[in-house]
Amino acid sequence: MGIIPIYATLVGMRLFHPFIPARLIPLVALLVAAVATIMLAGCGSSSPRDTTARPSIVVTTPMLGAVVRKAVGDTADVRVLMLNGSDPHEWRPSAQDVAALENADLIVENGLGLEEGLADALARAREGGTPMFTATDHVAVRTVRAGQGADPSDPDQRPGARDPHIWTDPTKMRDVVLALPAAVKRSTGADISATARTAAQSLAAVDREVSTLMARVPSSARGIVTGHETLGYFADRYGYRLVGAIIPSLSSQGQISAAHIAALDRTMRAAGVRVVFDDVGTPAQVSQAVANDTGATVVKLNTVAVGADGSYESFIRELGRRVSSALAKADG
Repeated sequence: MGIIPIYATLVGMRLFHPFIPARLIPLVALLVAAVATIMLAGCGSSSPRDTTARPSIVVTTPMLGAVVRKAVGDTADVRVLMLNGSDPHEWRPSAQDVAALENADLIVENGLGLEEGLADALARAREGGTPMFTATDHVAVRTVRAGQGADPSDPDQRPGARDPHIWTDPTKMRDVVLALPAAVKRSTGADISATARTAAQSLAAVDREVSTLMARVPSSARGIVTGHETLGYFADRYGYRLVGAIIPSLSSQGQISAAHIAALDRTMRAAGVRVVFDDVGTPAQVSQAVANDTGATVVKLNTVAVGADGSYESFIRELGRRVSSALAKADG
């Protein structure tokens, strides 16, 4: 609204409102024009977009979130959906989480069915065109082998089922980090190649540390029993044997039967396994009952939460320390 139309309006008003002095009309016109300009600027819908905002990367799990944050550095804002320590198989998103997925510049997911409760939200984001990076697409995936307590009735534990728990092997996480820059470049235009290389070097270094730690356990004491099948990659990487699991499934949502528990007891006795590693999602009373029956000790493991410093490296060091310490103690 320009000054001339306002002036004309006020002139017209002068005819009907003689109490407005003619000498004040130009000043009033200027004041009204200034107010109108401010109001239009404040409520206009054509304001330019803030081009200084950093890209938004939404990551499903804390483990992936830790390595993604290190890989992208200050180039992007990274939001992790799942609460640290929550069971990824059963976690469900809030409305805000769903909105974050749909508005992200890039979503980083684990894949292979790990994020069971997020499946619908991830599918909607994918259908809406949000770029996706699936970590398990970029690693050599482990499959369930026959003779490890496999349950043919459970699709997550049939021989050949693909294991989603890649974060228990730091070399797999290194593969993920090295593949990430191309996806970030495509979706956001940002170049994270330098910080990703540094993150990959850190993962290689911590793998060497854990390898040294795990090598101290005698080969005869390297049988592992877990709550559900979470440590397959870890066992393969460091030369251990996955003897069985309380829940005979790649998912903590799998079923436990009396027949399976009886078979696990026999297997543990035959293999000389004297430690049960209890993890998130496993009924504690069942783990303790198996331990009581076999003379084993229950050791709690953190397989789904980063440490207090927020780093993946601290997590995998602590995992290696607890597993190696418990097995060495039981063997002694």
